[in-house]
Amino acid sequence: MSTFPEVHPAGTATAKRPVVLLHGGNVANWMWMPQLPAFGDRTVFTPDLPGFGERVREGWPGLDAVADDVVARVTGHGVDGQFDLVGLSLGALTALRVLARHPDRVSSAFLTSAPLLPAGAGMRLYCGVQLAFLRARWFWRAQAVAFRLPGDSRDRYVEHGVSVRRETESAMVAEACAGGAPEEVRRYSGPLLAVAGEKDSAAVRRSLPEIVRAAPQAQSRLVPGMHHIWNVEDAGLFNRVLRAWLDGTVDPSLVSAPPVPR
Repeated sequence: MSTFPEVHPAGTATAKRPVVLLHGGNVANWMWMPQLPAFGDRTVFTPDLPGFGERVREGWPGLDAVADDVVARVTGHGVDGQFDLVGLSLGALTALRVLARHPDRVSSAFLTSAPLLPAGAGMRLYCGVQLAFLRARWFWRAQAVAFRLPGDSRDRYVEHGVSVRRETESAMVAEACAGGAPEEVRRYSGPLLAVAGEKDSAAVRRSLPEIVRAAPQAQSRLVPGMHHIWNVEDAGLFNRVLRAWLDGTVDPSLVSAPPVPR
């Protein structure tokens, strides 16, 4: 597995805030490769979360500790002020913990593909199958196809999938399956956009109201035609949507999510 940098300096001198991109589960910071060319006007941080990528030998310490680790790593690179925060899937769950524990460090948040509902029987069965076939390359190839990953991304996805330690996978999945957003997310009062692919799982789409309940100022949208890892599925669309958000607007191609039930 080749090393992918954690810090990507802005191409030119800029006063714009840094952006922190948090990757999903069973991948690593390299999943953000398609985004980097579109955000060369900002310093971009792409940390590996504990247990993944270059940190695959580390154990999974729990979401709260992972959130603290993210902030500590960004601070260790010389950023002690605010940053814009982006998280996908496991990265979105981590981002919620960052908002809850370090609300003063985040200027805006963009969360996508967050599974927040407690896992039902079907999801728990799926997670059990994933753990059983953790070392099977055919399983990860099938996952890559299901996630609509482009052909040039699949080999890296497979190789990383089989590298994840069983203890890491088990602990991370157990925590993710428990569901829920921390109540302390209300401490964060800044802009928050929560989105899900229109073709992502029903559990992820139904999680959008949970984010709005946790952070009432949040906006929620669906992304037409997209699945779970849509930053790779359609990098151009993802980059345009994220650019709009960082510039202070919501891309008009997004559609309104169902309202929060009363």
